[in-house]
Amino acid sequence: MPVHRPGSVHTPRTPRSFRPRPVAVLVTALLAALSCSLPLTSAQATTAPSRGSAHMGMGVLAHDGQSGTPSTGDATQTEGVDVAGYQGNVAWSTLWSSGVRWAYTKATEGTYYTNPYFAQQYNGSYDVGMIRGAYHFATPDTTSGATQANYFVDHGGGWSRDGKTLPGALDIEWNPYGAECYGKSASAMVSWIADFLNTYKARTGRDAVLYTATSWWSDCTGNYGGFAANNPLWIARYASDPGTLPAGWSYYTMWQYTSSGPTVGDHDKFNGALDRVQALANG
Repeated sequence: MPVHRPGSVHTPRTPRSFRPRPVAVLVTALLAALSCSLPLTSAQATTAPSRGSAHMGMGVLAHDGQSGTPSTGDATQTEGVDVAGYQGNVAWSTLWSSGVRWAYTKATEGTYYTNPYFAQQYNGSYDVGMIRGAYHFATPDTTSGATQANYFVDHGGGWSRDGKTLPGALDIEWNPYGAECYGKSASAMVSWIADFLNTYKARTGRDAVLYTATSWWSDCTGNYGGFAANNPLWIARYASDPGTLPAGWSYYTMWQYTSSGPTVGDHDKFNGALDRVQALANG
């Protein structure tokens, strides 16, 4: 026991577990407890998309216009659609009856994804009489352009001279999984695209179609115009007109004008009558 000397005052020691904590520590602990009981905000509740879920126009609504209805023009246009795995089995006979005459189906993404509904979508459109093609969703941050072009050709993206198969399309747009330009400089992005296009042509004998949006193209390639001579442009813009085109192209071949069309959301116009669609298929 402690010894008390005469005249001294004894002050009991506070047990360690009961010593008062600094105010800042208590406030931090209180806020942490409260945050656990509060509902998540919409931003917190939103989860990042999973790899493979990307599709044509995924970033267009957020970055480059709203769902549009084309204004009536003098040139004849041919209605088309583009589809991906998230749309499942497609009612092709319904689309045919509504006037749709051509279609593109997502085949691949990166080198890690193939569309599980590809056969129903790609062959189904062909079987009802449509002219069909396949597209690849580019992920320039994962593997080289050549590697992805080979993966695309090996998993449905080839071409045949049957009069009903369009050349493959490269979907190059906003990165749904991260930085807008996939962490690449404009010159590096142009090199990646060229690597893909050159490999695709070497494998199939055809120049691939380039699908993009003008604002993304300007941001991520520096508005490069060197592909316009050989690669048909498929422009994405949800408005009454396609707007300003990327550098080099004086006209578009295809235009994705809405993500809320009938039967399937993504509807497109081919810049010409059906015989021009057939001409592109024939090469």
